[in-house]
Order: sequence, then structure tokens, then C-alpha cells
Amino acid sequence: MDGRTTLATTKSWAASNPFTIQAMATKSHYPVDEREVEFSAIRAQGAGGQNVNKVSSAVHLRFDIAASSLPVEIKERLLCLSDSRITLDGVLVLKAQQHRTQEMNRSDALARLQEVVDSVAVPPKARRATKPTYGSKQRRLEGKSQRSSIKSSRGKVQD
Repeated sequence: MDGRTTLATTKSWAASNPFTIQAMATKSHYPVDEREVEFSAIRAQGAGGQNVNKVSSAVHLRFDIAASSLPVEIKERLLCLSDSRITLDGVLVLKAQQHRTQEMNRSDALARLQEVVDSVAVPPKARRATKPTYGSKQRRLEGKSQRSSIKSSRGKVQD
């Protein structure tokens, strides 16, 4: 071997490597329909030279949660999120301006919307109430009595 990799060896490495992009891409249980999403092009903020004031490459994505085709429990969890991007009307607004082209920003906004939906797709675990053990109660009370004796010895000095 002379140290060069061929296309065949690269493909076989990518197929066996669990950290490739294909392996990281997961299929969503609740895909967002693009017809339910409203896009509007805006001008991006920040530095960009002469072109920044002429091209509207940033994208605003608006997704009406209540009018979507998502299941009711997913809609409820989305509306209960304490996220500043969700308006009082229940519309999720995402701004994408990381890329130079409008198409890339559009796909980035859709991917971020899908991440938000996937984050609430798994129902939260119900909390089970538990009792502290006898030993933990005893240790807590022992620590309290030690602190109490330390603090009581800090009294004023008698003359």
C-alpha cells in the first residue's frame, strides 16, 4: 500500500463506521408536512459585504401548531413548552440565517423545526414518589445536631 485511499476503501470504511452521517440521521416518528409550514425570505443580519443589503437569504419559518396534522398529545406538549419562539397564538417562528443561500437556510429551518417536534415526541416519565431510607434520615438528623451544637457554642462571651 502506498498510503492512498481508493473510493472503494472509503465506501467500505463509511459503511462500517458507526459515526457516519447516514448512521446519525434518524427517521422521525412525526414528520412535519412542508405544506403546513410558511416561509418568508428576509435579509440576514451581520457582516456580509456589499451583497448583504441586496439579497434576502435569511428565512423566517412559521408553523401553526394548532392547525397542524400532528397528533393532539404532541401539539399539547409543543404549546406547553416555555419557548420564546412560540407566540401567544400558538405559532412557532424560527429564523435561519446561518448559510449563504436561501435554500440552505430553508432546509436548516425545517431541520430545526423537526428537532423541536422530536424533542416533545417522547412523553415525559411520570415521577414516582419515593421515601427516604432510614439511614439517610439518621444521617440528616446527625448532621443537623452537629451544626446545632457548633452554632450554640458561638454564644456571647460572659464577663
